[in-house]
Amino acid sequence: MIFYNIKLRAFAAAFTMLLSTGLLQSYAQHKEAAQLASPAKLAKLKAAVEAAPNKLSAHDAYLKAAGADNPKVIAQYAAWMKKYPKLATVPYAIAKAYLDEESPKAKPYLLKAVAIDPKFTEAWGGLWIDGERWGDFTVSRGYLAKAAASDPSNAQYAFYYASSFDGIDETKWKEMSLDVAKRFPNDERGAQSLYWLAERSKRSADKMKYFELLHNSFAPGKFNWSAGGMFSYFNILLSENPEKALELAREMVKTEKEEKKEWPGMVLQAQAVAKAKVLMDEKKGAEAFAELKQLKMPRYSSFKTDLELLKAQANDIAGNTAAAYDSLIVVFAKSPSAALRTAIGNYGNKLGKNTTQTDADIWGRLNANAQIATPFNGLKRYLSPGTASLSDYKGKVVLLTYWFPGCGPCRGEFPHFENVVRKFKGQNLEYLGINIVSQQNDYVVPFVKSSGYSFTPLEEVEGRAKGNLDNRDAAPMNFLIDKEGRLIFSNFRTDGNNEEDLELMINLLLNPKQA
Repeated sequence: MIFYNIKLRAFAAAFTMLLSTGLLQSYAQHKEAAQLASPAKLAKLKAAVEAAPNKLSAHDAYLKAAGADNPKVIAQYAAWMKKYPKLATVPYAIAKAYLDEESPKAKPYLLKAVAIDPKFTEAWGGLWIDGERWGDFTVSRGYLAKAAASDPSNAQYAFYYASSFDGIDETKWKEMSLDVAKRFPNDERGAQSLYWLAERSKRSADKMKYFELLHNSFAPGKFNWSAGGMFSYFNILLSENPEKALELAREMVKTEKEEKKEWPGMVLQAQAVAKAKVLMDEKKGAEAFAELKQLKMPRYSSFKTDLELLKAQANDIAGNTAAAYDSLIVVFAKSPSAALRTAIGNYGNKLGKNTTQTDADIWGRLNANAQIATPFNGLKRYLSPGTASLSDYKGKVVLLTYWFPGCGPCRGEFPHFENVVRKFKGQNLEYLGINIVSQQNDYVVPFVKSSGYSFTPLEEVEGRAKGNLDNRDAAPMNFLIDKEGRLIFSNFRTDGNNEEDLELMINLLLNPKQA
């Protein structure tokens, strides 16, 4: 199963350590191993633990074979904790097994571990991860602070502690992230700190500043986070300075690993964009459009919208303003953005269209693409008795997200959803979150109550037919459904750089201008 919808954008997901892809597969594998382990093997593994109770690898082997949820194993660890009261490794071992399963059962064992050894870095780190799943972010940040303080040489926890202030205290986040980069010049976490400063900055000038610092401080040929960051840097430069984008692409060709070879194609992209911009400056719109039309951008390229805007600009220069206008409406209907909406309005004005007419044209395309959303029924409510069906929300716009408490990208997206949703308080907007991992049910209600997030949590029904609301066993996966129960927008993501796009989509559905 794929629980994180980020396969092609690995560098764009928040909190990489939390992106524990396959943890539930591990859980299933552990259970299978436990069923297959013979009594003789279990006895041998148990003896290995007793011979070296402070050896985590011995515990791991035993727990993998016996199963952490086995009542006999739980009883055995209770006995071992009594026998070895000063060995923090004993409670931490079973806690780690539960952490790997993303199980709420980890917390009491983690607390026992740090009570025995207050400098147990990984146990504090486990409490932080577990705390995120409970939704008490202040407490979990406190655990993270203890993990970082217990081992100042640990780049991982220094990075995550700095990152935890993003959205809380921007000045502190930036200062601490720069400090991580300075303190750990030979560690991927140092590169990662600059990467996130660049990605999460809202101004293009700030993004370029941090990406340039990343490039100069952490050689892309040596550090994966720097190599990944150069793709984002390239896309920004394509819009701001295509000549410099070309220079970067040519440099990266020389350092790119043999098996990938993505940068030669990006050299061609930069050459085409640079040439097209020169042609547009010369008022040769048709030639510029022909140049840009050849470009095929990767699916998740952040330059895709900019490319469509450039093609529209070239069409407009060539005197084909109607074509520019129509093309952007087609793009907007699939992937709305504030930048596209502004450009559509500008070209509409040139064509003599007012806002009402432009909105009607946009809705003409949205209506053509709209489909009745596949209904769901019988999803259990967590906060009140009974079940929920899509029909319960008829007459409301529905923002639907698939998630689960162990999903780091889901937790990273929730604050941005909340920033937008709160702007529509009292309006006909319903915000639903379907938990796709029932094994984590114990986390759900505490998470919602502690976090303060306003979505209504529902539990997935295994095996139900999802139709056009299919999340493909991935999270997060997001959909927007209009008041008539039609699916209008899907497979979009929201972060600190594009909250206005989600706000725009919701506004459109709350206040439709039908063609």
